[in-house]
Amino acid sequence: MGDGSTSTGKVRGLPRQHGAARPRLRRSVVLVGMMGSGKTAVGRSLAQRLGAAFTDSDAAIEEAAKATIHEIFARDGEPFFRDREAEVIARLLSGPPLVLATGGGAYLAKRNRQAISAAGLAVWLDADLDTLWDRVRHKESRPLLRTPDPRATLADLLERRLPVYRLAEMTVRTEARFSIEETTSRVLAALADRPGIVEGTS
Repeated sequence: MGDGSTSTGKVRGLPRQHGAARPRLRRSVVLVGMMGSGKTAVGRSLAQRLGAAFTDSDAAIEEAAKATIHEIFARDGEPFFRDREAEVIARLLSGPPLVLATGGGAYLAKRNRQAISAAGLAVWLDADLDTLWDRVRHKESRPLLRTPDPRATLADLLERRLPVYRLAEMTVRTEARFSIEETTSRVLAALADRPGIVEGTS
């Protein structure tokens, strides 16, 4: 596995507002939740607002493996993928604070939850089934949804994963009517109420 360093470039050149210092990330913020909840888009927007590094763990895995997630699943199986996923998440969280978007199944593993809690804060982007299905139904890159009834599969995955997602330290509701910027603002507002994560948000 490679080091995935090209996935974590800092966002530069953002303006300061009204002469105040831009908020600064003190601990990592890790977005968790179902496929289609907006983790990558919101994570990228959040990192830009904070002037922080952003990485998508699935993209980092693909970069390191030189293969797509679907190819890794098909060639090596899900257990192999989950081991590589845990390695990549642990490596990314061992560096400076960043915004990290994780794959939908990442938070299910206790080792990943422990790594996230040690390095920062898990933020669950909570979206309902209709919103999730509307966002993923036309995408061919979801190996877990390659079934005869993908919507039913998605519903089953959501139901089984909800108890684990609810373990996240913070929950931010996202809905189909919310823009990326609106959901990002909701995450920032929630982070502002949690001491020690983002400096300069009050």
